[in-house]
Amino acid sequence: MKTKVVIITGGSKGIGKALVAEYLKNNYLVYSLSRTKVNLHKEVKQVVLDITDTNLLQKKMDVIFTEIQQFSLESITLINNAGRLGTIANIENIAVQDIQKSVALNILAPMQLSAIFIKKLQNESAQKTIINITSGAASTAYAGWTPYCSSKAALEMLTKTISLEQQTENNPVKIVAIRPGVVATAMQEQIRNTSKNNFSKVDKFIDLYKTNTLSTTRNVATKIYKIDAANKLKSGDIIDLRNILN
Repeated sequence: MKTKVVIITGGSKGIGKALVAEYLKNNYLVYSLSRTKVNLHKEVKQVVLDITDTNLLQKKMDVIFTEIQQFSLESITLINNAGRLGTIANIENIAVQDIQKSVALNILAPMQLSAIFIKKLQNESAQKTIINITSGAASTAYAGWTPYCSSKAALEMLTKTISLEQQTENNPVKIVAIRPGVVATAMQEQIRNTSKNNFSKVDKFIDLYKTNTLSTTRNVATKIYKIDAANKLKSGDIIDLRNILN
C-alpha cells in the first residue's frame, strides 16, 4: 500500500494546525514542525524545531527523510506555512534583530527546506509538491510591514524560480504559492491591536473583523488540501484562495 506524506511548518497553531487536521483526516502521514509541542492527534509526528536554526533544521530533516524512505510513496508535500509579521512600524523603528527573525522565518527557512526536500527526493517518482503560504502583501505594499511584504514577495519569486529549475528535471517537483486571504489568526489580532501611529491602515483590518469577513483556518485548510490532492495546477502558479469557491 502506498503512503501519502505531508510536512507542515508552523503546525502548532493557526492555519498550520488546521492543515495538520485536514491532511490527517484524509489519511496522510503528517509531520508537524514547530517550536513547541501542542495537543495534536497522537498519530501526528510532531517535530519540535525552530526552523530558523539552520544546523538543527538539516539534522531534523535528515531524520524525517530517513523515516520516509521506508515507505512506498504515492505523494509527498512540503507546506512552508510558518511565518511572522514582526513589529509593525516604519523600518527605522524596528530592531534589527526583529527584522532578522522575520526574514529568517519567512524566506530563508522555506528556501532551505525547499532545497532539502528537492535534493532528498530527486530520484523519487511519486507526486512531489511544495506549497508556499504567501500573502497579498507580496504585491501590495503596506507602510509598517516592510520585512513582511519584502519577504513574502521573495517567497513568491522563490516559487517561480524553483518552478523554472524543475522543468528540466526527470522527476520534477511541482511548486505553487497560495495567498489565503485575510484569516482569523493571531496575526490578525496583532494587526488590529496596533496603534494608528505605527500602522495607518489599521481601521481597514478592524472593519474586516467587525463585518465578519475573515476566513476560518478550517476553510482555508480544506481549500489548500483540495488544491494539493487534485494536482492540476501549473507549477509556478501564485493562487489567491479567495478566487476558489470550493
